Amino acid sequence: MAKSTTGPLVRPSRAEDAPAVHELLKCSPEAAQWTEWGFKELLGWRGILALVREEGRKVIGFIIGRQVGEEAEILNAAVIVTRRRKGEGGALLKAMMDEFRARQVSRVFLEVRESNEAGIAFYRKHGFSKTGRRAGYYRDPDEAAIVMEMKLPRARSEIQ
Repeated sequence: MAKSTTGPLVRPSRAEDAPAVHELLKCSPEAAQWTEWGFKELLGWRGILALVREEGRKVIGFIIGRQVGEEAEILNAAVIVTRRRKGEGGALLKAMMDEFRARQVSRVFLEVRESNEAGIAFYRKHGFSKTGRRAGYYRDPDEAAIVMEMKLPRARSEIQ
């Protein structure tokens, strides 16, 4: 995990982060809306990888994914509004992809609201490509999802 002593750091999420994640989600309508209980519950599931971006003991972003075999899926992610477009989401995504690579994941998938142009652009910028569309995937409001995928190269030590 990427850590820093002078600025924000990325660390594994803990159950006590649930209230901060829930508050962050309230200000992120484009993200899946989870309860505190739901977030805590997910942390105990097999194959879950949950990371937070923290600065001065304050959670400023999070990302959560799930691995099944050689594939993984990003389930949810958000950054506080005042820190968007400043590299926080990219740092979280990079840390997650690094960990998935270390776990021998070869492909990572995600769904993003069709209207979330900023989210789609963000994931494209970071190497994801559109692979499909799921009608009626989201609720409140009802909306289609764009399915995106990134193929992860194998670790160098495996290639040699």
